Amino acid sequence: MVKYKQLCFRCKKKYVLTTPRNRFPICYDCQKPEMEGKIEDAAMKKMFNIPDELYQKSMFLRDIKIKYLKFKALSDKQIEAFKNAVVKLKEEEQDE
Repeated sequence: MVKYKQLCFRCKKKYVLTTPRNRFPICYDCQKPEMEGKIEDAAMKKMFNIPDELYQKSMFLRDIKIKYLKFKALSDKQIEAFKNAVVKLKEEEQDE
């Protein structure tokens, strides 16, 4: 899939690595305030306890965490997709 850099949709200062599927790319710094919140469920706390580097690389991971903080629940498919994305990003990191 083709990846390219585009200016952040909110701040219009930083470039974000994105794909044609993502219409509104947002940088990590603009989404960071939305990602702050208390997670009370132990299983979810463990799942979201990943390095910030992975959140910086993936808008998908940030989006899932923001949706959990907003709605206090995730579907089984969202949880599975989050875990698969984390594994995939860690593998890519090791290959570099």
